[in-house]
Amino acid sequence: MQVLGGAGLFTVPGDGSGVHWVDHLRVSDLSVGTYSIAAGAGDDQEPHTEDEIYVVTAGQATLEAGGDAVPVRPGSVIYVPAGEVHRFTGISSDLAALVLFAPAEYSRASG
Repeated sequence: MQVLGGAGLFTVPGDGSGVHWVDHLRVSDLSVGTYSIAAGAGDDQEPHTEDEIYVVTAGQATLEAGGDAVPVRPGSVIYVPAGEVHRFTGISSDLAALVLFAPAEYSRASG
């Protein structure tokens, strides 16, 4: 067993980027981290080669993916399949999301 301390808590982005990533766990079939985006910042992430589940723990925004846009807030749980273009927009208050990748993030070759 491993307790993932701080998982899902907003962390202040540094260096003017507006986003911050904290890795909490990485094993061959799963990785877990917290993605934080400051209110008003942009989200420039690229599609991942792994499936993702976002569990929003703080803030409010819209998640755009697969031609759809849905409002998210604490308690929202969203599945994004591997390769799907997606990003958070309209971040009206500091956003934090626990992100689960399966298999582990960056474990599949891109291409």
